[in-house]
Amino acid sequence: MSPASSPRRAQSGTASRILDVAEQLVQVHGFNGFSYADVSAELGIRKASVHHHFPTKLDLAAHLIERYQRRFAGALARIENASPDAQAALASYAALYGEAVRRDRLCLCGMLAAEITALPRALRTRLRGFFDENEAWLARTLERGRKSGALSFTGSPAAQARLLLSALEGAMLVARAYRDAARFEATTAMLLAGMAARQRRRGGRQR
Repeated sequence: MSPASSPRRAQSGTASRILDVAEQLVQVHGFNGFSYADVSAELGIRKASVHHHFPTKLDLAAHLIERYQRRFAGALARIENASPDAQAALASYAALYGEAVRRDRLCLCGMLAAEITALPRALRTRLRGFFDENEAWLARTLERGRKSGALSFTGSPAAQARLLLSALEGAMLVARAYRDAARFEATTAMLLAGMAARQRRRGGRQR
């Protein structure tokens, strides 16, 4: 299968188990840090079986990105439905990354972005699509929070969304370097509190 074609065909049974293992390996070791031999050994299947479902590693990467993006989009929709309050929604969003850090993993797309020069153009486009969707969701949430008076920040919601996403991805890397999830949690708390603290101070002066 070409990386540019739809990756939805391989999403069940053995293929799904292969994706589960490959996702973990990418999140821990990076795209170039594992082989099909690692996947087959983990699952106890022949390497030929992995190639049957995903003929090349780029095919596998295309499916991984598509599945991760789809699952992340579902998580964002659930957050939006459960958290009408923008501050709570942002905290839940950051918690998605925190969960990965606590499992000694990084964002799948963040790891792939670090090795983007090894990926063909079609996969780079898919990868940017993941970040575009996240920035758009964050921008909508930030705009809603500023309109409601719950959040205060300088610049446009789009610029703040880009800053927040970049900060979370970077905080994951640093926390993993120290094997210390608490560093990520502290950074996240400061980021979110910074947007709310200015609003509280302004409110205090008004009273």
